[in-house]
Amino acid sequence: MSDHALRLLREQPHLAELAAFPFNFDLTRADHGEAVRLASGGPLEAVAGDDTGGTYFVCGDGSVLYADSEGSAGIIGNSVDEALEVLVGLPGWHDYLGLAPADGEEKIRAAVAETEEEIREYHGIDDERTELRAGLGLPERSPVELIGLLHAALLRTEPDFLLLNAEEGGAHDLLDRHPRPPLWEAVLARGRTDLTLLREGSAWDEVAGDRARRALALRAAQFDRREGDLPLLRHLLRHEAEASMTDELRLAAVLVGLHGCAEDLPLLYEVRETDFDTWCGLGGMPEPDADPAELRSWARGLDDSLFGTDPADEPLFTWTGLAREQGLVELARAALIRRLDDIDFRAYCDARDGKAMERRDASQLSSLVHEFEQLGDTFQALRAQRLYVPLQTRAWDRVSALLRLARLEREEGRFGAAIRTLASLRDTLAEPDGGADVGGGSGSGSGSDKSLGHWQRTNLGAYIVEEHYAVARTAATDTALADEVRTVTVAAGELLARLSGTARANVERHLARTTDTHTDSRTDIHTDTGANPDAGVSAEPTPPQPSAG
Repeated sequence: MSDHALRLLREQPHLAELAAFPFNFDLTRADHGEAVRLASGGPLEAVAGDDTGGTYFVCGDGSVLYADSEGSAGIIGNSVDEALEVLVGLPGWHDYLGLAPADGEEKIRAAVAETEEEIREYHGIDDERTELRAGLGLPERSPVELIGLLHAALLRTEPDFLLLNAEEGGAHDLLDRHPRPPLWEAVLARGRTDLTLLREGSAWDEVAGDRARRALALRAAQFDRREGDLPLLRHLLRHEAEASMTDELRLAAVLVGLHGCAEDLPLLYEVRETDFDTWCGLGGMPEPDADPAELRSWARGLDDSLFGTDPADEPLFTWTGLAREQGLVELARAALIRRLDDIDFRAYCDARDGKAMERRDASQLSSLVHEFEQLGDTFQALRAQRLYVPLQTRAWDRVSALLRLARLEREEGRFGAAIRTLASLRDTLAEPDGGADVGGGSGSGSGSDKSLGHWQRTNLGAYIVEEHYAVARTAATDTALADEVRTVTVAAGELLARLSGTARANVERHLARTTDTHTDSRTDIHTDTGANPDAGVSAEPTPPQPSAG
């Protein structure tokens, strides 16, 4: 993209002064005042600002992103040249963010004329505009053309140019309020195309053999059901069974079952018997000799409770997962961040009003952590996990959540935070009832939370010890944390000594295996169990992690 105009502004002070006043593109105001970054991780360079505290950034592809001082941002041009065309041709452009070409020439020209007359009451813009356009080589465009450029640019803001607060991770609002297509529409586009191909009798093996395309075609068929689809649905069902139990396998079985054909019962039974997961996931399915009406009834029941015909009723995570599978990573990321921001804002309001955060968000937060990790976005996963931890009332769940939080903090290089989280985890092991709402505890009848009664014999206990050593090794690179690292190392040894014989042996074997990977260890972390002096090693595992629940 062209940066011709920006280069001229930097080389010719007189043109730079004209751009700064009256057109409010000031090269000396390029400090935004707070750290920001693109959610995609793409490059971002502040090049100018205005007298309201807004900043103009150039993105990696040359697009210009404007961020105001109120927490909104949007693309205003495909290049600096195009952005300056808009700023010079529409000096009141902030007032036109709600305009679109569909509003018509008469309305656009009237709005621009009104604003520019107000500006002329205070200073000139006409001669200055002519001079700056000539100096920068900008074409003269009509207000209608410029509104078209601005409108098209604004619509490109999300997902690729979603601006975040670099420290807290929250997203800026959109600069405009133009309606956007729903997430599902963009995700389903490929599936609808493939479903058309399948109905035409082509690309059956190509679509069915590709996991992402097959899933999308099934979703497209969910929302566009036709009587003649049964053969292609059978074909997709057979191939989806190869992926074991998935939501799309259940959907395919339901779509086939809704046709109520007796000859499909053996196929459905065969799919159910693929493995243990499919046997559980398709439970309740009629046997091969059942009446077709029973098959249709089973399919309708699942359809009503799990699927339906309106894509807007599907959970967000259906669409973000499918977006990720077809490579629409930024589309998924933007939608997930927006959902996390909504929950975060509610948590802020609850805290401000002295109320506890609502537990209804717990399952969504757990799913958000998982989805962000699938995207490789540990930063946002960490944000979600921090909100998730306080919602856990059962001691086992709190420890599991704290363990995951410590891992995410470690992976983000926040070693001090990870060390503090592990300390909270150990406190919970020592005092399971501390801070918990034990009224809904383990059902022992005493009101005491006994869910951690046998943690020493479980995989959870092993993961706890392994994460202590992982944090100790990685945090040892920060010399300012030397004392804290020693504390974590000692705690790791004490916890290891408390594990049952089998669990301790498993951890020690895992530590021994990873020793070879770290023979040039930068630290010397020993697992002194106090029970087996020969068990000491100098290593840190990268353990598997338990689920958030």
